[in-house]
Amino acid sequence: MRALLASAIGVACSAALALPLSPPASAAHATPAPGTASAPSAPSATSTTSAGSTAPAGPTAAAVSTAPAVSTAPAGSAPRAGTTERARSAPRAGSAEPSVPGSTQSVPLEPLTSDRAGAPATQGLLKRDVRPFSLVGVVWDDPAAELHGSVQVRTRATSTATWSDWQEVDTHNDAHGADPDTAESRRGTVRGSTAPLWVGDSDGVEVRVRAEASRSGTPAPALPRGLRIELVDPGADPAGVVSSPAPGKGTGAPGADTGPDTGGVASTGADADADRGATALTAEESAASAVNAELTTLGASEIRELTRAETLASLADSEATEATGATGAEESAEESAEETAEESDEEIGEETAEETVEAFGEQIAGILSDGITVAAADMAGPASGTRAKPYIGPRPRIVTRKGWGADEKLRERDFVYTKSVQAAFVHHSATGNNYTCAQAPSVLRSIYRYHVQSSGWRDFGYNFAVDKCGNIYEGRAGGVAKAVLGAHTMGFNTNSMGIAVLGSFGSSAPPAAAVSSVAKLTAWKLGLYSKDPRGKSTLVSGGGNKYKKGTKVKLNTISGHRDGFTTECPGAKLYGKLGTARTSAAKLQGR
Repeated sequence: MRALLASAIGVACSAALALPLSPPASAAHATPAPGTASAPSAPSATSTTSAGSTAPAGPTAAAVSTAPAVSTAPAGSAPRAGTTERARSAPRAGSAEPSVPGSTQSVPLEPLTSDRAGAPATQGLLKRDVRPFSLVGVVWDDPAAELHGSVQVRTRATSTATWSDWQEVDTHNDAHGADPDTAESRRGTVRGSTAPLWVGDSDGVEVRVRAEASRSGTPAPALPRGLRIELVDPGADPAGVVSSPAPGKGTGAPGADTGPDTGGVASTGADADADRGATALTAEESAASAVNAELTTLGASEIRELTRAETLASLADSEATEATGATGAEESAEESAEETAEESDEEIGEETAEETVEAFGEQIAGILSDGITVAAADMAGPASGTRAKPYIGPRPRIVTRKGWGADEKLRERDFVYTKSVQAAFVHHSATGNNYTCAQAPSVLRSIYRYHVQSSGWRDFGYNFAVDKCGNIYEGRAGGVAKAVLGAHTMGFNTNSMGIAVLGSFGSSAPPAAAVSSVAKLTAWKLGLYSKDPRGKSTLVSGGGNKYKKGTKVKLNTISGHRDGFTTECPGAKLYGKLGTARTSAAKLQGR
């Protein structure tokens, strides 16, 4: 799999095609997180535009602005005092860069009075008109402070002007995020936050945050400082977004029938991607796409599904290509060594070349008879010298970040990697189940904005997402086949991946299609790292409320979030389906 996991030269060449010639002097880099292969950049410097918004400075090579634009006077609206608008700034005059839709209104909460003496502290907002939004969440200043209490919201639907009933917002979101004492957690922009809640197109909001009542003479806990409600508008789908059909509906892929809610539009294919290729990618889009260059074309909206035979053949082809390149390098080394020997009249050329070939060859995995390559350490069979059988599931269809409309300028520039993928943690997004599969890209863009601009993370927290129809989406940027460091399971982000099933599954059963796609994804991705989905993996805790930092913990290779952190995630109903996912994933791997 090194062809998949170490394609840095090709990635750099592909991304360089779209990069500006000179980066701004303001670009900066942070120190790498422990155990990571690359360091995240610090938030970009900003400049104030004439419109009164704080706009990101120009992009660096494959740059991404992490400092959100803040406008106190959004066009078409006169927000109340204290309301800020976090939105992408408009492109500079003469720029060919397209404007990406979407924004976040951030409104400070106010004390609410109570008729009861000694009632718990309550903050919120009375009913008010706001600009359109589709997702809500509450944030506060100190990420270490816990919100001991409840958060409830009501919203007014744009289409009907009808107010919803009160809805609960999950307050226990501290289980997500970067590990303690890592570069991402120390960024200085991180805030405490609730889980986000998808409410659909709305233009009115009411919120109340109530502290827990005092217990047997103990004072009621105070609410965190700086409470604000974040109202996220994902904007209209930008060009290239895939309105995804469910597996088995319009893709030719096998899968269960999940009913009529399939997104309504056929999957985009190679022709559509070719047409979109005529539109130039930004430097950030090019970089985010190039890390998947081994799997699809630059700028593609999806990575197509393969059968198991095609998956094995594809990996064999990649390894063969790498081996061919290695042979060329060896021949070049031999020629160079021979020339040196002739010029210096020393008989070292042939010996030097042979040593070079032998040393380099030891680093290259062989190609197995059935057409799949594995790491050299995993190829050794019994004493007879036979090679181990590969256990890798068929590659599933994956909608790329381009396919769900990620604004690549929101995230930090660099990609951060961990050493391996030894386990998969399954989550629910806790965003509610009131979305259609056609809306899933909008849900993802909203969560992305909430993670980056509202919570202050470097990128989307999860490595992958799965919607109720079973569509699989690329999450945090860095390459779907690579060991990308996420921010999903505090304490266990290193050497793992996080999969969020969109929805809330504490009392609602997850759709069979979603569980099936979790199995398909883990069968493939864990297989790339020689992991048995039914097995155990030992991870070292980075610190959390369940295991102290440095503790070695043996976990199921496919675990629920609650296995690594004391939390309700991924919900009792989804957690109960993980055994099914493990068994199915193992079968898909051929075990």
